[in-house]
Amino acid sequence: MISREPTIERLSIARQLLLEPFGLDETHLARALAEIRAHRVDDADLYFQYTRSEGWSLEEGIVKTGSFSIDQGVGVRAVSGEKTAFAYSDDISEASLLDAARTVRSISSVAQAGRVKVAPQTIAKSRSLYAGIDPIASMDSTAKVALLEKAEQQARAKDPRVAQVMAGLASEYDVVLVARADGTLAADVRPMVRLSITVIAEQNGRREVGSAGGGGRFGLAYFDDAQITRYVDDAVNAALVNLESRPAPAGEMTVVLGPGWPGVLLHEAIGHGLEGDFNRKGSSAFSGRIGERVAAKGVTVLDDGTITDRRGSLNVDDEGHASQRNVLIEDGILKGYIQDAMNARLMGVAPTGNGRRESYAHIPMPRMTNTYMLGGDKDPAEIVASIKRGLYATNFGGGQVDITSGKFVFSASEAFWVEDGKILYPVKGATIVGSGPESLKKVKLIGHDMALDSGVGTCGKEGQSVPVGVGQPTLRIDGLTVGGTA
Repeated sequence: MISREPTIERLSIARQLLLEPFGLDETHLARALAEIRAHRVDDADLYFQYTRSEGWSLEEGIVKTGSFSIDQGVGVRAVSGEKTAFAYSDDISEASLLDAARTVRSISSVAQAGRVKVAPQTIAKSRSLYAGIDPIASMDSTAKVALLEKAEQQARAKDPRVAQVMAGLASEYDVVLVARADGTLAADVRPMVRLSITVIAEQNGRREVGSAGGGGRFGLAYFDDAQITRYVDDAVNAALVNLESRPAPAGEMTVVLGPGWPGVLLHEAIGHGLEGDFNRKGSSAFSGRIGERVAAKGVTVLDDGTITDRRGSLNVDDEGHASQRNVLIEDGILKGYIQDAMNARLMGVAPTGNGRRESYAHIPMPRMTNTYMLGGDKDPAEIVASIKRGLYATNFGGGQVDITSGKFVFSASEAFWVEDGKILYPVKGATIVGSGPESLKKVKLIGHDMALDSGVGTCGKEGQSVPVGVGQPTLRIDGLTVGGTA
């Protein structure tokens, strides 16, 4: 449900942290926006942010580092046509706010005639997808250290081949306040936690790595004994499987992708190509193709920022728009793009709640939230059994995509060689190469086991990083190129 009530509550917290300590209130924000609008601009906004972060890391059986930081500041933006002027400061004061406003308004040299009317203030509608808690305060330091030590001890006890364990625990409390030129006021209180475990296993002089973890927008109590055990089991099992791996065969073949995190391939190969800025500029392989078939029947891809407690979810985006559940591809037909305010205005469509920025020191751009493919009707075991000769990839490391051509390269961190429907052995060094638009058309079977990742994704674009989610069911894609080492 979208309403103004949650925004009012969050505005109160944002005022206490971001305005009142510096002698500011909404009248100062209106004055700064009026300074910008003294010149003819299409849009303008102020983005205030307060971030408190904490991190603990364990290595060689000892919690070696603990870090704590507080960052706060304001970003001031003016938009005229396709041009953006932006200034930011970690000094939140009326003087720096007005200085920044006068600086960015110079993007338009055309002064407005007469006085600028102050836009009436409206409270933005937003969602209530996560509690506005401070996760750093949800567990004391002793318990945080004990949590990491417990993970390490469990991993070592699981198998004598475990030679080294690294674990990290991160928490963040993020409060943002957005004031727009049209009078809109929005705020969000965003918690974030993450636990990561990396294991190195050794056998006969060979060392292999396995990792696992997860998190989301909640407190540290999420990492109970059962959750820690799940992550430890996954990390240790991945390392032990890789100890048995053989060089990957190369060539064009059938590839089956497992559910959950392998959706990162979908995120890179297709998601980035559906972001509004690339399509407005005509540089995406999907530009100008709305209404056309871009994927096999049964392929439905969503970007959904409205899933409760998810790492990629937002009550409001970084421009003050409520997050949405956006259908990008439906049954193989391209339905729409991911939009921020500027690209939406220039393309003549509505924003989709995807205006995101790394911090107050960055400009917003269209970015993904939680991007996933819906499930189909096939049994995952039958999909694997349908492979005559090919690869079953269940986990991925890094990847990259060329937006213009749609070509991607991905490295599989856990994969198996399959012949005549039987999993024969794990393989190492497999890279999957293909084209996003072409691979979508080669989807042959879609499992009924759609799953989201465990809450570990971070997306990079033009030097900015934001938390995201990915997901998919088990998928069979024919005719992908696998670069191997065999």
